[in-house]
Amino acid sequence: MDRHLGDALAVSFPAGWYDDPQEPSQQRYWDGSTWTDQRRPQQGPAPYQGQFGQPAQHGQVYGGAQPGPAGGGQQTGQQQYAGQPQQHGQAQYGQPQYGQPQYGQAQYGQPQYGQAQYGQPQYGQPQQGQMQQGYGYPGQRVHTTPDGQALSGWWRRVFARIIDGLIVGIAGLPLTGYFYWQYVQVLLDYMEKIFDDAAAGRTTTTTTLPTEAYKWMIPAILIGLVVAFAYEYFFLTRSGATPGKKAVGIAVRLRDVPGPPPGSAVLKRYGFYTGLSLLGAIPLVGSVFSFVALINDLWPLWDDKKQALHDKVAATNVVRT
Repeated sequence: MDRHLGDALAVSFPAGWYDDPQEPSQQRYWDGSTWTDQRRPQQGPAPYQGQFGQPAQHGQVYGGAQPGPAGGGQQTGQQQYAGQPQQHGQAQYGQPQYGQPQYGQAQYGQPQYGQAQYGQPQYGQPQQGQMQQGYGYPGQRVHTTPDGQALSGWWRRVFARIIDGLIVGIAGLPLTGYFYWQYVQVLLDYMEKIFDDAAAGRTTTTTTLPTEAYKWMIPAILIGLVVAFAYEYFFLTRSGATPGKKAVGIAVRLRDVPGPPPGSAVLKRYGFYTGLSLLGAIPLVGSVFSFVALINDLWPLWDDKKQALHDKVAATNVVRT
């Protein structure tokens, strides 16, 4: 579509300043074959109806340059009344003679410049049922879902997870607080023993935590994971966004289907993300899984669909709201 339109413009219009089809209040430079990024304000008030090639209604005043190259239409700011009669036998400057179309207007049955034929997309607009696959204006990269919803940036996701982590931690304290308290007491006793041994000249060779510490730490972690899953499942399946995500203006949805994600997608997403964290705590092999967890968090930075690995497993996207 764009190539054929460019070919048509190359034949019909030489290089110069024309009304911007995207923004009628400014002009854009046409280099003879394609639009450039050079823009400038209209040389006077914008056309009355906001789109060149369309006349004003009878008795209404409009000003500004006529469609076409700068200097090829009326003088800037000159007023003309639609429907004003010409002098007998003379055509007004810039007005067509009888039976000829005005410059910038199409003949009968042909579309005006900047307007699409019936059933054809307008310049720069996707066809019906198709979306722009990650592209906006020329030179500007816009990542979207297949139906056109803008994707979230990486930092918004980070801030949302920090906010949600604080909320979940506070909400889970009534259930996990006792276990963490006992865990801290065991750690304090362990550190005190190490200091006493050092003062007595005894060298401590072990670097592992005492078994009793794991007795309190593991239940606290498991309860915290259950609370976090209930929090995530409840908010995502109902509105697509946890309070942290709502605070930064993002939400989770299926990549190909708008709206809150189903419970199965939330389970896959949360399970993959949490599984990497748990596997990272295993001695020896844990460092490998910790590295994979880090890659998972950073993956949206270079992925063309802005998905983390847990998004790909669940076929979800984090989008702007």
